[in-house]
Amino acid sequence: MRIKLAVYVSLSLFACAAIAQRNVQANNAEKYHYGKNLPVKVLNHVRVIDGTGASAMEDQTIVVEGAKIARIGKGIAPPEGSEVWNLEGYTVLPGLVGMHDHIYYLQRPNTDASGSEGPTLLPQMTFSAPRMYLANGVTTIRTAGSVEPYADINLRKLIDAGRLIGPHVEPTAPYLQGVSDIFMQMHTLRDSDDATAFVNFWAAEGATNFKAYMHITRAELGAAIKTAHNLHLKVTGHLCSVTYPEAAELGIDNLEHGFFVNTQLDPGKQPDVCSPETGSATLAKMTPDSTEASTLIKLLIDHHVAITSTLPVFEASLASKPALRPKALSTLTPQALEAYLYGRNRRNTAPETTLTQRAAQNYKNEVQLEHKFVESGGFLMAGLDPTGNGATLPGFGDQHEVELLVTDAGFTVPEAIKIATLNGATYLNLQSKTGSVQVGKNADLMIVKGNPSKTITDIENVEVVLKDGVAYDSNKLLDSVKGRYGEY
Repeated sequence: MRIKLAVYVSLSLFACAAIAQRNVQANNAEKYHYGKNLPVKVLNHVRVIDGTGASAMEDQTIVVEGAKIARIGKGIAPPEGSEVWNLEGYTVLPGLVGMHDHIYYLQRPNTDASGSEGPTLLPQMTFSAPRMYLANGVTTIRTAGSVEPYADINLRKLIDAGRLIGPHVEPTAPYLQGVSDIFMQMHTLRDSDDATAFVNFWAAEGATNFKAYMHITRAELGAAIKTAHNLHLKVTGHLCSVTYPEAAELGIDNLEHGFFVNTQLDPGKQPDVCSPETGSATLAKMTPDSTEASTLIKLLIDHHVAITSTLPVFEASLASKPALRPKALSTLTPQALEAYLYGRNRRNTAPETTLTQRAAQNYKNEVQLEHKFVESGGFLMAGLDPTGNGATLPGFGDQHEVELLVTDAGFTVPEAIKIATLNGATYLNLQSKTGSVQVGKNADLMIVKGNPSKTITDIENVEVVLKDGVAYDSNKLLDSVKGRYGEY
């Protein structure tokens, strides 16, 4: 009885502390606000890249009233009682819509110069990741795969209620994974009936998207797609056991990682089995001018299959890439930073082999295929895939994805911005609310110092982010997570 009473008292005290903490959380957001954060804000003399694909507009005034964009134009007189910001030399863009933006971090035990031990684990970064996304101008994310689904689903609710800070969250259910031990925290589907039950269960729990993973079978994927579509929900996939043509025929809505993980031309590929090459051999053969590429692109477009580009995570496998960004690396715990630098050093000091040469050529094929896909009428979106790698961190990697779409894939700046904003919003059926700088839409905006339309790396210079009209100071948010990513 004494033990039970002690436990009851302890839990009661914890509940009281949680209620008190709830009130603190609601008030805490104010210390991260920018300026006075008045209900009416006037952004004066600012350059606008609106996310529709149109060229930049110079010397504009944007009036934000509450959560909405009320007016855009030249020389608009500030309403009485408004907060006026003089933004000469600054650019306003729509908040980025990250379509492959996890909340977790990959931990590899005992990482040193020779490698690491198993198992690779996926702890949740529920505090640091949302702040890093928002601080870097990402105002909407699709988690694109979850290992703590209730944390992601409840995170959405808490952010929407104003109790936590972060972007709008579209939570993806746990991975639809077949038989594999690649990540021990994932559920293993038993058969197509299990896939059907799995989708129904997580849709009822609040997941708004589903993601198929590397070892799913065609029967399981087909059942998942059919069930999700009956619920008016969508399925994306990081595939391997199922090829891109097979997935398109089954009705998949989206394919992750561009063309990197298509296995249709891998030698010895067996039905429903992930090939050892995991798509590398296919991409090496599928040059942009090949018949195979043209046929695949036509099939994807005919079946209305979108592609999510995640260039940063693959660029990070190339020697001397990417450049280290101190501002990004300062968010890592000392242990996470050490693990990243060990991996980067191993990559940069490894002898050149046919595999490293293929990686460089495959990256070149990939960026050209993404451009050809869009030129042919395909629908491309943007993400980063944060992998616990210091080169692909929440928010920072989203910015770099836009940069790579311009510098490596050959898109114009307005095209790249649209891919990373309005296209994602459109896929999520949120285009009437967000994704572009237009009157009547939510004031989900990023304000950067400089001119990304001329120098795309200026997109990194985020100083203020508005989400639903609330202004956040980017540097204050980043200071709150400095040295914490990898811990919580």
